[in-house]
Amino acid sequence: MANVENRKQEEIRQERVIEQVSKTEEFFSKYGNFIWGCLAAILVIGLGILAYAKFYLQPRKAEAMEQTYPAEASFRNAEYDLALNGDGNVLGFSQIINDYGTKAGKAVYLYAGICELNLGNYDSAISYLKKYKGKDEILAARALACIGDAYSGLEDYKSALLWYEKAAGKIDNMYAATYLLKAGVVCEELGDNAKALQLYKTIKDKYPQSKEGYDIDKYITRLESQL
Repeated sequence: MANVENRKQEEIRQERVIEQVSKTEEFFSKYGNFIWGCLAAILVIGLGILAYAKFYLQPRKAEAMEQTYPAEASFRNAEYDLALNGDGNVLGFSQIINDYGTKAGKAVYLYAGICELNLGNYDSAISYLKKYKGKDEILAARALACIGDAYSGLEDYKSALLWYEKAAGKIDNMYAATYLLKAGVVCEELGDNAKALQLYKTIKDKYPQSKEGYDIDKYITRLESQL
């Protein structure tokens, strides 16, 4: 009796398998061309992307990086106009950005922004620096502080303070002392001596071995005598 029941269950199982296989065959018979067409399209697109990256993007990136070398050399020599605008024979950072964008590396926006800052073109400096998206914390903090410098140049001290504080909050090392000192100075420009004093004391407490830390007592003493 048990054997009969087992045979029935096995027959039912086989019928279900056959039914499922039949449905699968019917599905592929109906939609097979569409499925294979989609797979072929995905394959073609994938190969196209690989070819685009290998034969266009990579050569363009190498070309872009090569173009930055003369501009970087000019930048290191503090020849900011030449670094930014080139001389007709070599490209400056502004032309490199126009032609290649970030293919030349994210730092081109930082370079261009610092050039504009040193040339006194503060709005252009801010525009470039805000586009810098580098992950290096030291460079990212410097970019933020340079935006603060540009706003200081525009005498927009409230905005400058905001960016200096962002820069100081980006890192926790001796560079932060520089940005805190700048923040304190603009606080004094804004007439907020209490906050300036707080910032100077932060330098004294957290970064006493920094260059700013060695001289910070004179800032603190001067403001404490006024409050």
